[in-house]
Amino acid sequence: MLHSIRTTQLIKADLDTVWDFMSSPRNLSNITPDYMGFQVLTELPDKMYQGQIIEYYVSPVLNIPLHWVTEITHVKDKEYFVDEQRFGPYAFWHHQHFLKSTPEGVEMNDIVHYKLSLGPLGKIANALFVKGQLKEVFDYRYKKVEELFNQK
Repeated sequence: MLHSIRTTQLIKADLDTVWDFMSSPRNLSNITPDYMGFQVLTELPDKMYQGQIIEYYVSPVLNIPLHWVTEITHVKDKEYFVDEQRFGPYAFWHHQHFLKSTPEGVEMNDIVHYKLSLGPLGKIANALFVKGQLKEVFDYRYKKVEELFNQK
């Protein structure tokens, strides 16, 4: 069974500024909680591109590092990009990032579909901590984006 998370945030900036920030893999660590132990292993360019592979460690549980490899599978300049897990803690991970200019700023929407391994045990793990932890990560990102763009 696939699980999903959807988030929406209004960013009070122009589309070029928001796209420049969100499409730079170098900013991933800025919007990831410290407790996740996020460590990028790949040399990162200024801008993402379709086909880009990003390799990193993340330590979401008990400070145990997990190897994670994602691929940027789709990029449409100033509209959206998609990252998909190639290797890592999920049986399936597909994350869509959408940006849309509005009169108030930029509306950012994220849609994540994910599946855990281990059948029924994965369902239990999702209910007990995975879903909550993913919510915490997205809440943290929301707060950081607010600080960076909406409190000026």
